[in-house]
Parts: sequence; C-alpha cells; structure tokens
Amino acid sequence: MYDFAYQKPGSLADAVKVLSGDSEAKALAGGQTFIPVLKQRLNKPSTVVDLAKLGLSGITVSGDKVTIGAMTRHADVAANADIQAKIPGLAYLASQIGDDAVRHRGTIGGSLANNDPAACYPSAVLALGGTIKTDRRSIAADDFFQGMFTTALEADEIITAVELPIPQKSSYEKFRNPASRYAIVGIFVAKFAAGVRLAITGAGQGGVFRQAEMEKALSANFTADALNGIATPSDNLNGDIHASAEYRAHLIGVIAKRAVAKAA
Repeated sequence: MYDFAYQKPGSLADAVKVLSGDSEAKALAGGQTFIPVLKQRLNKPSTVVDLAKLGLSGITVSGDKVTIGAMTRHADVAANADIQAKIPGLAYLASQIGDDAVRHRGTIGGSLANNDPAACYPSAVLALGGTIKTDRRSIAADDFFQGMFTTALEADEIITAVELPIPQKSSYEKFRNPASRYAIVGIFVAKFAAGVRLAITGAGQGGVFRQAEMEKALSANFTADALNGIATPSDNLNGDIHASAEYRAHLIGVIAKRAVAKAA
C-alpha cells in the first residue's frame, strides 16, 4: 500500500466535508473491493474516509417500499425477516455474495457505488426500479448505473440508503465463478402489477443492463416458457478466460428461465 491519512468522521456532514475538500480522498464502506485495490497499489488516495460511524445501517418497511441503509451488510440483508418476506429474491441474492467473511463486512452501498460489472446488487436495484438516496439527492436506478465501474455519483457524494419498491414476485439466479463467486451471469427478475423488470449482471461490457424483449414477454405471460426463442445478442457481452461472449449469451437464456421458474 501507499501511505495515506485515515479519518473516521462521526457525522455525514463531516465526511462530505473531507471528501469535498480533497479530490484525492476516497470513502471506505465495507472495504471488500477497496482494500484489495489499495494492497495492489491500483489506487493512491491521500485520505481514506471511513464511513462506519455515520449510522447509515438498518432496514425499514413503510407502505409498499423497503429502505436499506447504505452501510447495511450483506449478511444482515440476507437474514432480515422483512426482506425475506417482502423481497425474497433480494434476501437470496445477499446470501450468495462471496463467502461468510465477505458477507459480514461488505455493504450494499459500497457495492452500488463501486458498480463492479459482475456484482450482484446492481441487478436487484435495477430490476426493482429502486432509488439510490445520497447526502444531497435521489437517483433512479435507471439513471444511476452508467457503465463499468461508473455511476451518477459525484466524487464527494455519499450513498445514504436504497429505497426499493416491493414487487409481487422476485427471484435471483446466477452462474457464479467457483473461486470468487462473482456472477459470470446473474439475473434478477421482479414482477409488478405494471409489468416485469429483468436485469442482468456479469455479462455486459457496460455493466448491468435490462433485457427489454424478455421483460415484454414476461409481462404478458410470467412463465419460463414465455422466454422460449428469445436470444440476447453477444455483440456487447463480455468475453474472458471464464466464458466467451457467446457462452454468456446462452447462459442468459438458461439463467433467466431458472429465475422466472423460481419466482413463479
């Protein structure tokens, strides 16, 4: 690691002040991506701003929405009775992230801010049509994810919570890398009265994305058979040592059917 200063502010205002006053300062949430990046000397922050004392964890249900604090850990999302009852797909997703150690340190806000193209949470928040709350505004999920490791966040902006509409049905399935457990292809499907939203992670060159043709078919008939004959072009999909773009295109069809069958 390079040398850096370390601060652990006791308020959101103080954390924002440090970040806005130093363009090289970086926020630390759970650290499951950030710490390895520091160890590999891929990032050289002047100051690491630890968000642990800001009180940004917790899960609440109000009306037809679930709100999850940004510093809520994956293990807490997975074990929460309200999440299990209201959005079971999200509880299952959280239970499948990394290993036990990662799930007890990693946070939903950190995952969303990082927007790794193979991370699980972006698919859930996008499929659910969620809203990302920050220290200064609310950002719709459709506007938040802007490409690989890229979001609508400003450099000194901090995610405070995620607000998720409660769907009629939800499910998540992924074909995971056996070592890292990142999604080679992961699919979250959410059925609402107004229609179905389906988001794919792990496969797109630009990160998480929605599959409009599948959404249209499932909105008319929420069964796995409705996806018969629907192909996802491989042109804009990832190809690497783990899977070719063509194989990922095939997996999208297979995993989408599994997700819908589980939800239905």
